Amino acid sequence: MSLKSKIELFTDKKFMKFIMVGIVNTIVGTTIMFVFYNVFHLNYWISTASNYFFGSICSYFLNKYFTFEYRKKEWFSLIRFTINILTCYLLAYGIAKPIMHYLLSNSSISIQDNVSMMLGMCIFVILNYLGQRFFTFNKKYEE
Repeated sequence: MSLKSKIELFTDKKFMKFIMVGIVNTIVGTTIMFVFYNVFHLNYWISTASNYFFGSICSYFLNKYFTFEYRKKEWFSLIRFTINILTCYLLAYGIAKPIMHYLLSNSSISIQDNVSMMLGMCIFVILNYLGQRFFTFNKKYEE
């Protein structure tokens, strides 16, 4: 893949729609995640998973019909979506937590976890976009 096509991948209409959907999901999910962790004192994994559980329900329908205009009505796209979300979640937060705990080892666990949640969100967005575009809502599955 050329550099130009890589750049176009993140600047086309689908990516812009994905970002708009993501803003809505991020506001809702991030609020849930940080309230669960900082107010209800639920652990890191429950707090971050709650973010993606609630946000993913909305994300599936908005991305399917609005972002990727995937019209096939079948259960396989929901299965692919679930696989994608779980894979991206485990990778993003599984990578972010040890990195931030190492880099911020002199900080409190609360600071380490909050910063790792922010890094995890960033990693997740990139992985999730690629997964939804090329796996979940790929037009080759419409035939």
